[in-house]
Amino acid sequence: MINTKPSIFDLDFKDVFEFIKNEKEPDYRAEQIWKGLYHNLYSDAESYSNLPRRLINKLSERYSFSNLTPLEQINAKDGQTIKFLFQLSDQKTIETVLMYYNKRCSLCISTQVGCAMGCTFCATGQMGFLRHLSSGEIVEQVIFFARYLSKNRQILTNIVLMGMGEPFHNYRATIEAIDRLNDQSGFNFGARRFTISTVGIIPMIKKFALENRQINLAVSLHAADNDLRSALIPVNRKYPLQELMDVCKFYVSTTKRRISFEWALIDGINDDIKQAELLTQLISGLLCHVNLILLNPTNKSHHKPSDGKKAVAFKNFLIQKGVPCSIRLRRGIEIRAGCGQLAARR
Repeated sequence: MINTKPSIFDLDFKDVFEFIKNEKEPDYRAEQIWKGLYHNLYSDAESYSNLPRRLINKLSERYSFSNLTPLEQINAKDGQTIKFLFQLSDQKTIETVLMYYNKRCSLCISTQVGCAMGCTFCATGQMGFLRHLSSGEIVEQVIFFARYLSKNRQILTNIVLMGMGEPFHNYRATIEAIDRLNDQSGFNFGARRFTISTVGIIPMIKKFALENRQINLAVSLHAADNDLRSALIPVNRKYPLQELMDVCKFYVSTTKRRISFEWALIDGINDDIKQAELLTQLISGLLCHVNLILLNPTNKSHHKPSDGKKAVAFKNFLIQKGVPCSIRLRRGIEIRAGCGQLAARR
C-alpha cells in the first residue's frame, strides 16, 4: 500500500514551527518535536511522552514517521559490512551500506532511485534513472542506521553520499538533507564528516564551491583521457576532462579545501602506468588526494577488477610523482555491496 502522508523528515525546523503555530501550541513544542526526531531518534508520534495527547494525535494523523521499509539485510562474513535494501512509499527500492573501519562507522547513502549518468561499470547506472529521492528519504536512511547502531552503543562517524544516484543531479534535496542532519539543535552531525561524490557535474561543482561549505568533495575520475573517460562515464562528453579539472581547481582555490579523486581500477582498462602518468599530469599542483579501489564487478558488465600488484604499482607511481594516494579497503564484495547491485538484482 502506498503511503500518502508526507514524511516528517521532509520538514525543516521552520516547517515544524509553522505546524506548531497552526495548532496554536506554545513555541517550545517545535523544539521538543525536533529533538525527538533527531536527538532521541523517535520512530513514531507515540514516543513523545512530553507532548499533549491532542498534539501526538495530530502528528500521527498528519505525518508519516517511516517511509523506508527494510526488505532485505545482508551481512558480510567478516562482519565489517552490512547492506540494507529499503522499499520506499511508492514501492521503489534503494540501498544503504554500513561499513566498519577500525573505530569508524561509515554510512554510504543513496540520493536517487537509479541513476541517469550511465557509467558502464556501475550497477545503478545500468538501472537507468527512476526518480530523485526527497530530502526526507535521504535523511531517513541516516536516522535508521543511527537507531540501528545505538542498540549496540555505537554511533555514526562518517556519511558518504556515494550510494545509488548522482548527488549533484539531485542537488537541492541533497544539500537540504545535509543541512538538516548538520543542524546543531538536532542530529548535529559535523559538516566535515560528510563526503559528496560526483561524476563531475560542472555547474553544480561551481555552485557548491561558491557556497564554501565544510563538506568534503570527491570526484569520480576513473580515466585521465577524454576518449576512455567518455567510454566509461558518458557524461564526460558533456563535461570533458579539461573543463572538469578547471572547475576542480576553482573549487580548491575558492574553498582552500582538498579535493579527492576516486579511481576504480579496472583490469586492462585504466590500471596501467600510462593512465597513471596521464593522471599525474592532469592533477599536478592541485591540493588533492587519489583514492584507488579495485572495481566491484557487476553482472551486466564485462569489466573485472585489477589485481593487487597492478594496484600497488599504480599507487607507487603516483606517490613517486608527489601525488597523495591510497588504496581503499574493499568492503562487502561477497554481498554485492557496490552501488545498486542488490536493487538491480530485484
